Amino acid sequence: MINAVNDGQWSGTWVAERLGVELMGDDELTGLLGLALRRNPKRAHLLVSNVLGKHVPQSPSVVYGYGFTLGRRVRELLGADEAGAAVVLGYAETATGLGHSVADGIGSAPYLHSTRRPVAGVAAAGGFEESHSHATSHLLLPEDPALLAGDGPLVLVDDEFSTGNTVLNTVRDLHARYPRRRYVVVALVDMRSAADAGRLEEFAREIGAGVDLVAAASGTVRLPEGVLEKGQALVARYEAEGAAGGASSSAGASGRAAQFPAPLKGRSGERPQGARDRVESAAAAAGARPAPTHPHPAARRIDLMWPRDLPDGGRHGFTPAHRARLDAALPAMAARLTEALPPGARRVHVLGFEELMYAPLRLARELEQVAQGVEVRYSTTTRSPVLAVDDPGYAIRSRITFPAHDDPADGPGERYAYNVAGAGFDAVVAVIDSAADTPALHAPDGLLAQLAAHTPHVLLAVVPSYVPERPSMLPEPLRGPAFSSYAPEEVGWLLQDLSEVTLEAPTEEREEAIQSGGAHYAESLPVEYQPSEQYQELFHAALESAATRIAQAVGAVTELVLAERSPRPVLVSLARAGTPVGVLMRRWAQFRHGLDLPHYAVSIVRGRGIDANALRWLAAHHDPADVVFVDGWTGKGAITRELADAIEEFEASDGITGFDPEIAVLADPGSCVRTYGTREDFLIPSACLNSTVSGLISRTVLRADLVGPHDFHGAKFYRELAGADVSVDFLDAVSACFPEVTEAVDAQAKELLSADRAPTWEGWAAVERISEEHGIHDVNLVKPGVGETTRVLLRRVPWKILARAGAGADLDHVRLLAEQRGVPVEEVGELPYTCVGLIHPRFTRGATGADGKAVNV
Repeated sequence: MINAVNDGQWSGTWVAERLGVELMGDDELTGLLGLALRRNPKRAHLLVSNVLGKHVPQSPSVVYGYGFTLGRRVRELLGADEAGAAVVLGYAETATGLGHSVADGIGSAPYLHSTRRPVAGVAAAGGFEESHSHATSHLLLPEDPALLAGDGPLVLVDDEFSTGNTVLNTVRDLHARYPRRRYVVVALVDMRSAADAGRLEEFAREIGAGVDLVAAASGTVRLPEGVLEKGQALVARYEAEGAAGGASSSAGASGRAAQFPAPLKGRSGERPQGARDRVESAAAAAGARPAPTHPHPAARRIDLMWPRDLPDGGRHGFTPAHRARLDAALPAMAARLTEALPPGARRVHVLGFEELMYAPLRLARELEQVAQGVEVRYSTTTRSPVLAVDDPGYAIRSRITFPAHDDPADGPGERYAYNVAGAGFDAVVAVIDSAADTPALHAPDGLLAQLAAHTPHVLLAVVPSYVPERPSMLPEPLRGPAFSSYAPEEVGWLLQDLSEVTLEAPTEEREEAIQSGGAHYAESLPVEYQPSEQYQELFHAALESAATRIAQAVGAVTELVLAERSPRPVLVSLARAGTPVGVLMRRWAQFRHGLDLPHYAVSIVRGRGIDANALRWLAAHHDPADVVFVDGWTGKGAITRELADAIEEFEASDGITGFDPEIAVLADPGSCVRTYGTREDFLIPSACLNSTVSGLISRTVLRADLVGPHDFHGAKFYRELAGADVSVDFLDAVSACFPEVTEAVDAQAKELLSADRAPTWEGWAAVERISEEHGIHDVNLVKPGVGETTRVLLRRVPWKILARAGAGADLDHVRLLAEQRGVPVEEVGELPYTCVGLIHPRFTRGATGADGKAVNV
């Protein structure tokens, strides 16, 4: 058998002697690792794991046991509570099975592995680069987008932790999208240098999160000067010797044979004749039977009766419930395998397929336990090209080469199975997924034929490739009066109705949970503020005085849209502050130009992006180039940036292009956009109230247990507040002013069209300055402008209000709300906004004082 030690030698001896490479560290390191060479411009040597089940056939119980034990150590490290909230992420292709096993050891953790196989219709939740690999791009394609969105620990699993670059790339990408407080890195071996270990600690401080490391063994690789060039020369020499020996070679008298064929060009059907049947066989040296000279019969198929709709692995997520179903089905599937084995078989190899490592591993382990008198070994095929040398002191003794057979996204190429040829197996069970069960698999030079040259029996078990089902049609928009108090033609809501779900929580409780990281603001709703009679009088007075001003801004921004964006735009408001503005823009287009523009409202959530299903619906019904996103006003520009990032991510995941992320707003005091009606910071009365001025619709909700991967984001319709509803009153009051502002709108639009409207982002700069000056150090707790300040007073826990000296009636409602909530209003001489609301920093219930800490009773 080919293993860590061959004929009493460590399987890294050959490389160590020729290149001077040293493996230093824990005593068990040489038992876990061997060495080999590969053609790679960055690193010629390869650490070959003896317990991973990738390159070296190993007992499946040993392979599974290492991962499971690491998972148990992670569980002990985290404790039961944190372990219960953990998510495990494994790396393709090498560590997909290891990550699964770690998740099993943790016990209750869902699992996802990265993939290099894109799947049409499945949106990417992230991606990263593995810089040292021969195939670098990784995709994260969870069926449930919320899988990575929790705040529990993220456990990242790889076979080898060397420089830490892959982990850093992953954490950097995911932390920007789904920030959390703790990460755990798991590896079979930790081979970092002291400098690389310091980099990880420095990175953890940079992102403000804890990073722990769990490994089965640790050490370092000492590489002498010039090792890369020396290794490349050695590979070239053996490659040339192998090529000179012909297309197929066996070990000669020296006991050493090697071939390193060049990557194939073109499709598998166009494979060069000289590359056919290329196998590095160790038969002579290993004492195994010689390769047969006659064709081997076709592989025998085995129907495993894989459970319906059970994922074949973690490419799109694998939950504890999936694991339980697999556990229950394994005995029957292993029994079918046992029955299919040829009589007298004593050494059986279960060969998995690239990223498909876990299902073959569990099948092999179950077979090992039930097949009496049968020695079972397990490994998988791989993309990674490694030099094969038939020497007891070398980790890769033989190599089978065959064309890719799963129509890979990066095009055709060679694939490999190591240490199978010459190992003396009586039967090989190839376990693949149905996406790879193609003519190329069964071709004369395909994997099955190549295996048949080295074992008398080849069996084929095909596991159904799991692809998340997507609904054939997303639901039609919700419309009033069934959902909202707006007329049905005014707006269609691309939302799902959560009116029957209790989502409200006290303001102080929500604030504490949000600031502590215990919850995202979009997972609950604030209790709807019901204004006092005095406050309602302020709203009506503000509306009466501001209606003309708003009408002019509505007309101006609509004219800009019609002139610059599309003659028949599709208005898409960002719910909910954008919705009244979108309705008014639609009314202006009808009043001034006789246009009947479609108008929808969609959800966008800071930190989570825009509703991708809403974008899919829009793209299916309209030209994305005609879509114009609408909002009420800009503060510091966070949503402007959020939308731009979300559209870019959507284009990458779905391949749908054309959406313009620039928002059209009524007022742009933050100087964040080019399309606006005014840049003045004044009172827009719709900011004074919550649902009662927005069609009785709540703000939007995004929570994993309520919003599935194929659902629109949610919202509630507060029908019970109909008696206080002024939504249509607000629209009618502004629309009534359209005739009197027509000339002013024409003049303003003409001026804006010829002006330099490039965003300066001066609002963002001001917010950063205010955040530092007041010791907050978090721009998310600084809400600039009249509209945002009003929201702070209505929905959050305000600390204080900064008001520009001399601000008049625009701030009457702010002063009233601040008085009712006991919040100080400080006048400031120089302020780019009329006012700025500061949320209480580091809030806890009972908080007092600037430090946000609770009073000790």
